[in-house]
Amino acid sequence: MSQRSHQESVEITGHLIDEGSLSRVLNDVGEYGGDYVVHQFDIGHGTADPSYARLEVSAADEETLQRILMRLQTHGVNQVEPGEAEVVPAAQDGVFPDGFYSSTNLETQVRVGGRWWTVENPEMDCGLVVEGDAPAAEGAGAGDVAVRTVPMADVRAGMRVVCGAAGVRVTVPVSERSGGSFGFMESDVSSEKPQAVLVRQVADGMREAKEAGQKVLWVGGPGVVHTGAAPAMVALVEAGYVDVLFAGNALATHDIESALYGTSLGIDLARGQGVEHGHEHHIRAINTIRKAGSIRAAVEQGVLTSGVMHALVTHGKEFVLVGSVRDDGPLPDVHTDVIDGQRAMRAQLDGAGFCLMVATMLHSVATGNLLPASVPLVCVDINPATVTKLADRGSSQARGIVTDVGLFLEQLAMELVPGYRRQAADA
Repeated sequence: MSQRSHQESVEITGHLIDEGSLSRVLNDVGEYGGDYVVHQFDIGHGTADPSYARLEVSAADEETLQRILMRLQTHGVNQVEPGEAEVVPAAQDGVFPDGFYSSTNLETQVRVGGRWWTVENPEMDCGLVVEGDAPAAEGAGAGDVAVRTVPMADVRAGMRVVCGAAGVRVTVPVSERSGGSFGFMESDVSSEKPQAVLVRQVADGMREAKEAGQKVLWVGGPGVVHTGAAPAMVALVEAGYVDVLFAGNALATHDIESALYGTSLGIDLARGQGVEHGHEHHIRAINTIRKAGSIRAAVEQGVLTSGVMHALVTHGKEFVLVGSVRDDGPLPDVHTDVIDGQRAMRAQLDGAGFCLMVATMLHSVATGNLLPASVPLVCVDINPATVTKLADRGSSQARGIVTDVGLFLEQLAMELVPGYRRQAADA
């Protein structure tokens, strides 16, 4: 190892060889300009036994070392002697102090006043803000400290922000090595496995979330409508397996277009053919809803009588629509300010126990950035790039299924909704 003036002992536990965790850790040390020496490496004897590694990480300066330590925590690496967190007041609105701790979506604890405090809402790429005062001495009571993640846009001058990696530790969710609903998820992307098995295991994950009193969060793109799967999703809403929907202008627009005109992007969904003036249908659908005032108002006025959005409104489910620069209209319910949209999405995450993402890359990545790593996350898309990008962007719990979304949702409805097979056949 080359001579370095700044070093720290760190450790990691888990399936370090099977999942490639240790390899990624060592690669990141090198890519961030550091060096390492492995002092201890205990390999688990069985597939269910975790491994343990302790190494010394070094860098030429303290700033580089801190960046390395923060990067390694995305893999679940912690300092052997974490010490106390350094807390620095923000000097201005919307700006973190230099050297701020860049958060992960892992379960996180911060040591303040000699005690560990759990971060309330783990989210990646935020700052950690300490509120309240720690007890005067260790063992002097619970104190009144709270630590939470705050996105950069929401930080305010005077907020006490954690800087550096000292006094911060993370916990990686335990991987299911055998059995359980996600035993099949041993590879990040499943494309050549029996789809019936994958659908059944996703359905089991949804059932488990509901049985635990948790919400099932969906993230959807217009492919849900284009592929003719909207009726299947309606059945899932009615059966209670869609509690919250995150989407853009497109899914809602084409769902409403389908309800009003029987088309999606001007294509007759029953015949698979374009219709005369069909290219106008989506913009006319948007205009109809804008005239009513909102999607909910259109349902209440009897203007919108079917479709996914109708089902969400009539069953009291939540939806958050966040737009983009390419949107037509947009619908009056769409958040056109993306920061406001992020805040609206965060407000719906409490209690989420399972997330299913279908046919959308941008909204899937956006939601993955907001979710704690403890929430099981499955992404379904015909494009392999979509289902791999989530893990690349830091959502380590993300698993993907490469398949046609329409067929997948039909099978999922058959698995979860009693009698849906007969209903589909009758339709």
